[in-house]
Amino acid sequence: MRYAQIEAMRPEYPVSLMCHALSVSESGYHAWRGRPPSARAQEAARLELEVKAAHIRTRETCGPERLQRDLADHGVGIGIHRIKRIRKKLRLRCKQKRKFKATTDSNHNLPVAPNRLERNFAVSAPNRAWVSDITYIATDEGWLYLAGLKDLYSGELVGHAMGARMSRNLVMQALFRAASARRPEKGLILHSDRGSQYCSHDYRKLARQFGMELSMSRKGDCWDNAPMESFWGTLKTELVHHRHYATRDEAKREIAEYIEIFYNRQRKQARLGYLSPAAFMRRYYENLVAA
Repeated sequence: MRYAQIEAMRPEYPVSLMCHALSVSESGYHAWRGRPPSARAQEAARLELEVKAAHIRTRETCGPERLQRDLADHGVGIGIHRIKRIRKKLRLRCKQKRKFKATTDSNHNLPVAPNRLERNFAVSAPNRAWVSDITYIATDEGWLYLAGLKDLYSGELVGHAMGARMSRNLVMQALFRAASARRPEKGLILHSDRGSQYCSHDYRKLARQFGMELSMSRKGDCWDNAPMESFWGTLKTELVHHRHYATRDEAKREIAEYIEIFYNRQRKQARLGYLSPAAFMRRYYENLVAA
């Protein structure tokens, strides 16, 4: 311990003076410096590097539990408490949440669908219920609006669209992309808030063409669409609030990469048994084939 203190203070004080003050010999100190690190010290250093690498690999978004799963996927076995100690020592922290406001406007005279979902967020298979919403991202060119749809079973973002206007065309584009990619059977519940974009004639017509049943939140009740609100919070906490976008195109590229590569394919969710949505869906279809 005294040799380590001397080593830490070498840039500031003469070694001979510190050895004298701590009652150790200079020869003993230099012999200590020449010895290779112990196996325990080497293992501790290795684990610190592994935890730091995992922290960077997961984009500074994981707490100890999800970090442990990521490390295990890369062949590193380590306990939760040790991860916590290393994170504290290295000052590794997750990105922090910020508040954000709603975007859609429910003050209109368009027809409103009943709340068919009724906060039944636990579904037994994919493409049974999707939730949807619009959010916004600031750029130097002005607002960029993002419409998204999330599958309640896997938590996957099954479709999204971005544009400079918060229009019905934006939500229709997101819906068309999701339906074209997933091809759900008729009867899927498509839930949203009461925004004019979702209540528009054209959007309702498109949903009917895909055989979907519209469902809408109660007025002023954000909890009816909590899974989608949760995703917006995650997106902004882990990406948007840590970026400055000069252009809408720059924001589009980063957000699309976050959704399609990181969130859907890499980011583990505790609710999914610490699998990513894509891995969770692979297991679902593997089990179907095995059955």
